[in-house]
Amino acid sequence: MIEGRTADGPLVCTVLPTFNERDNIGPLIRGVLAHAGTRHMVLVVDDNSPDGTAQVVEEVAARYNTGDRPVVFLLRRVGEKGLTSAIQRGIDEALTVYGADIVTWMDCDLSMPPQDVARLVQALVEQKADLAVGSRWIPGGADVAHGAMARTLSWLINHFAMLLLGRQVHDYTSGFIAGRAVVFRQIRLRGDYGEYCIDLLARAQHQGFRLVEVAYVCVPRTAGDSKTGANLWEYLVKGRKYVAAVWRLRNQQVKVKT
Repeated sequence: MIEGRTADGPLVCTVLPTFNERDNIGPLIRGVLAHAGTRHMVLVVDDNSPDGTAQVVEEVAARYNTGDRPVVFLLRRVGEKGLTSAIQRGIDEALTVYGADIVTWMDCDLSMPPQDVARLVQALVEQKADLAVGSRWIPGGADVAHGAMARTLSWLINHFAMLLLGRQVHDYTSGFIAGRAVVFRQIRLRGDYGEYCIDLLARAQHQGFRLVEVAYVCVPRTAGDSKTGANLWEYLVKGRKYVAAVWRLRNQQVKVKT
């Protein structure tokens, strides 16, 4: 656990899972920390990016970690890959190594405004919630990053999830999350890609945790290649996994009730 963190308030760790985001990771780290409180750290979990993402993180860390309270950390995974496992590894490190009270995470392509991390944390604290979800599908939110096809598929999947899993959440595929440590000590992430978020939010609701949504505007990435999907086929493949996750979770809930 980091020494010297004695200020009041929760210790927040933002986990940034990266693969080939060298042009985005520096501005993202700086953006998160520029709007964060004094007890906020950033942990980059990099899947051994060949484009030099880790080297950029080390350069940024050298500029920030000049006092007795380092705030930027790098965990470089070799021989491992995958979004869900990277986020879970970051959560584990945040809780067990750094003693974080709140863990947040987001995509690392700057599509999720880094200043909104502070808004998620604020919602947790002020509304006494357990999980805060960045939402594109509530008033004040929007998705201007993707075309009509992707937005339509997202809208359909999320409304399907709301119908079967509960309307406390409108953006089950958000991937922009802040949560208290108690949640992640009870729920581990499951899934291959974005369906982990559906799984997490559904199980959190089912276990009685309080969720709140915070509107945000998803904007286009400025550099690098999208990992969401490049064409209709890729969107449909990922969408099929999302629908399957919703159906599985609904069946599990029905079995528990009966």
